[in-house]
Amino acid sequence: MKYLIIGAVAGGASTAARLRRLDEHAEIIIFEKGAYISYANCGLPYYIGDVIKDRNKLFVQTAASFTKRFNIDVRVNSIVTSIDPARQTLTVFHHPSGNTYEETYDKLVISVGAEPIRPPLPGINNENVFTLRNVVDTDMIKSHITKANIRKVVIVGAGFIGLEMAENIHGLGIEVEIVERGPQILAPLDFPIAAIIQQHIRKKGITMHLNAAVAAFNRNEVVLDNRDVIETDMVILSIGVKPDLHLATEAGLETNKGIIVNEYLQTSDPNIYAVGDVIEFDNPLTGNASVTTLAGPANKQGRIVAHNLAFGNTQKYNGSINTAILKVFDMTVGTAGIASKHLKAAETEHIVSTTHGVSHASYYPGSKQMTIQISFTPTDGRLLGAQIAGYDGVDKRLDIFSTLIQQGKTIYDLIEFEQAYAPPFSSAKDPINIAGMVAENILLKRLQVIYWDDLENLDFYEDALIDVRTPDEYEMGHVKGSLNIPLDELRGRLSEIPKDKDIYIYCEAGLRGYLAQRILLQSGFSRVWNMSGGFRTWKICMKES
Repeated sequence: MKYLIIGAVAGGASTAARLRRLDEHAEIIIFEKGAYISYANCGLPYYIGDVIKDRNKLFVQTAASFTKRFNIDVRVNSIVTSIDPARQTLTVFHHPSGNTYEETYDKLVISVGAEPIRPPLPGINNENVFTLRNVVDTDMIKSHITKANIRKVVIVGAGFIGLEMAENIHGLGIEVEIVERGPQILAPLDFPIAAIIQQHIRKKGITMHLNAAVAAFNRNEVVLDNRDVIETDMVILSIGVKPDLHLATEAGLETNKGIIVNEYLQTSDPNIYAVGDVIEFDNPLTGNASVTTLAGPANKQGRIVAHNLAFGNTQKYNGSINTAILKVFDMTVGTAGIASKHLKAAETEHIVSTTHGVSHASYYPGSKQMTIQISFTPTDGRLLGAQIAGYDGVDKRLDIFSTLIQQGKTIYDLIEFEQAYAPPFSSAKDPINIAGMVAENILLKRLQVIYWDDLENLDFYEDALIDVRTPDEYEMGHVKGSLNIPLDELRGRLSEIPKDKDIYIYCEAGLRGYLAQRILLQSGFSRVWNMSGGFRTWKICMKES
């Protein structure tokens, strides 16, 4: 059998290596348009920021080492210009020689990835405007920073790569400003979690322009659509990517957001498979068409495709829930599953719960705050999404959530989850357990919640808002119009609370509000709600909104 693979890096290279392990005698050829076939794409911002100092550490394999180890014909600087599915041929342009030739195949794998979005804005092709997608881009950015004596950089786009670039360039002592056309950073997150990270970024001295789109690039200026002008020495575009569908479309393959594949990662042509950023699959949580631009799923897809090429379509791809994590200076933020705002857009009924915990036992030195938001179904509590912002231990909790979401588990599984516990690592009731316990109370209607933005709609003629924190906490900041009745005084001051109004309660994080709600509900008050996430969430969201 003769297998051709278009594109290397994560999806294509993993397909080729696995295929060789399964079939020692197959003819395998990889076509890579660049000079590098297997490199740590996610490490590029950290090389620019001098966190990774040795450029060679970015390369997992070179074309020569890959060929030697796996006996695979690796053809770099080779651009596939067309696919002819009827004849089962490729047309290839070899850039160094200028030669064009055809290659036949029995089976083909497309792993061409995604391409950076570059809107047709005036000045977008200026010499000081860069994108970061590959090693060549990285070398150009790093060289320009070094040689041009860059003092200020504007990052356009506040996604994962944009924020990694902002942190790393800031770490070089360069002034950084971020422009984001959306109302928040990190679009896959819900606002309350994004707001925590926004506040942290501002504290580090980075200016952010939200709800601001670029209108044009001048030589040393970025012009916004509100006519504000930002002076800068350099611009890095990080406004997203889109699947590179040129080859697939011209070949007549079925496409939508990406190349449409079945559960075996097979395209509409039975002899052509596809993996990585270029494909579209059914989201395992909603069933809607979805794409992902993560290295982990691409590597797993490559392994599955290689199996199906070698043994027939017997191994299925179950889709990705887009688990992603990001270091933002000394904080960490991550997401698994689907954000509440996207569930709403998909008209998927769900409940949201926000809890605040700590990275390990609070009495052990170094404990840090952690905020968890989960979404789950109102019928059986099946987990749909989780987001975490904090310091230590965010990664291990996110991995737990990701595993449970993938397996279709519920909030009850969070309660029962048995973590490795010792004071330096966790608490007897881990933040995972607490998130499940609070969600159970909501699901069973022991706890009725409102959210931070619901307070805008309160009518103080019809509603009562009670702050159950201590007087000192109340004096340091509170929601305007709230009445301060500390939790420990509540039973003796029930007469101050009107029974003919809707009662809304908040505390600092949610626990004392829940206790207050339970007291009121069992003392003749029937309409009582507690604010999810408490004053801490409200304060951050109000400041960042």
